[in-house]
Amino acid sequence: MNTLTQTTTSLPLAARAAGLVGSVIDSSTSLLEKQTHDIVRFAMGSPAAEAVPARLLAAISATELGADSADAYDYAATEGDRGLREAVLDMLSGTGEATTADRLTITSGGMQGIDLACKLFVDPGDLVVVESPTYTNGSATVMSYGGEVLEVPVDDDGLVVEALPDLVDRAGRRPKAIYTIPNFQNPSGVTMSLPRRIALIELARQWGSIIIDDDPYGSLRFAGEDLPSLRELGEGHPGVFSVRTFSKVLAPGLRVGWVDATPELGQLLINAKQAMDTCTNLPAQRLVAGFLRAGHLTEHLKGLRAEYRNRKLGMQQALTEHLGDIAHWTDPDGGFFLWVTLPDSVDAQKLFEVGLAEGVAFIPGAAFSPGGKFRNALRLCFASTTPERTREGVRRLRRAVDLVVAGAESA
Repeated sequence: MNTLTQTTTSLPLAARAAGLVGSVIDSSTSLLEKQTHDIVRFAMGSPAAEAVPARLLAAISATELGADSADAYDYAATEGDRGLREAVLDMLSGTGEATTADRLTITSGGMQGIDLACKLFVDPGDLVVVESPTYTNGSATVMSYGGEVLEVPVDDDGLVVEALPDLVDRAGRRPKAIYTIPNFQNPSGVTMSLPRRIALIELARQWGSIIIDDDPYGSLRFAGEDLPSLRELGEGHPGVFSVRTFSKVLAPGLRVGWVDATPELGQLLINAKQAMDTCTNLPAQRLVAGFLRAGHLTEHLKGLRAEYRNRKLGMQQALTEHLGDIAHWTDPDGGFFLWVTLPDSVDAQKLFEVGLAEGVAFIPGAAFSPGGKFRNALRLCFASTTPERTREGVRRLRRAVDLVVAGAESA
C-alpha cells in the first residue's frame, strides 16, 4: 500500500495537481474488496455494521422519504435544510457546543468541512501546523491547497502545544492555520489536555492563526471526564473553525456533517460550497433530522459508548496476550483507535503486506505523517470488530510480525 498515488500524464495539469495525495485509508477499502480470503479488518475507521441503527433509519425513511415526500429529492438550501439545521441547534442546546443559526453550515461529511476551511484560509506556501501523527485526509487536504505542513508531535496529552513556539521559530514564520483533532485523536486515540487547549487558543490569538478544530469522536467518550471543546473555550473567537460530523455516531455513508464558524464567514462558506456540490444530499439530511427529532440520539450514543469500551478492552487484552512482549499501545478514553508501536526493526509497510496475506488488515504508521515518520507503528480500529473477531485478528498480526522479523534476520 503506497502512501502517495501519482499519475504520469502529458495533459496540461494545474500546478496544484502535484499536491494531490491519495488516501491510504480510503484506498484500503478498494484493496480489501479485491481479496478473496478471510481478513480481519482493523483498517478503516468505521462504526461497527451492527452499530448503525439501520432499522430505525429504515422506519424514518418511510416517513421522511416516502411516496408523499417528493420534495425530499429536490435541491436543498446550500447552508442546509431547515429541518436539519433546527434539529442540530436543538441537539446542541444546553451543551458546551450550543450555537446559533448564523454560525451553522451543513456539510457533506466532516471532510467537506476540512476542505472548506482550507479553501477559505490556506494559500500556496502557507505554513499549517498538523499533529504528528495525524489524519491522512486532513493533511492531504492542506497540501492540496498548496499549504506547507509543520509536523508537531503528540503525546499522551495530545498535541504538544509547548513545543509549538520553538518549532514555529525554526520555521521562520507564523502558521496560517493549526489543524487538530482534540478528542480521541485519529490515529493515536489520545486527547488534548485542558491546559494545552487553553494554551493553543492563546497562541492562535497571538499569531492570528485559524484553529481547524476537527472533532468527529467527541461524543464517543466511554471513560474519564468530558473536557470543554476548543469551540467552547474560544467563546466564539472567530479564529476557531469547528468541523463536526454524524459519520462516526450514526452512519458514514450518509455523508452529513456541519461546521460552526464565525457568522462573518457565512456567505463565504455558502459561496465555497456552491462551487463544490450546491448542497448536501437532501434525502440524507431528512433522515438525520428525523432521527434527531424522534429523540433517538441519546440512547443510541449510550449503547455505542458501552460497546466501544468493551471492544477497546478486548483489543488491549488480545494485544497483551499476543504482542505484549514486543509492543506498546495507547489507552484512549473514547473514539475508535489504538496506536501500536513495534520495535524499530519492524517495518510496518512490509508488515502490512505480510499481514494481508495472513488475513489481517491495518494502516501503517507512515501513512499518518506527511514526512513518512512512524515506520514501526500502526493504527488499529477496535470499533468495527467484536472482541472474538479482534482476538483472531491480533493472533494473525503476531504471526505476521514473526514472519517479518524472521525474514529480516535471514536476509
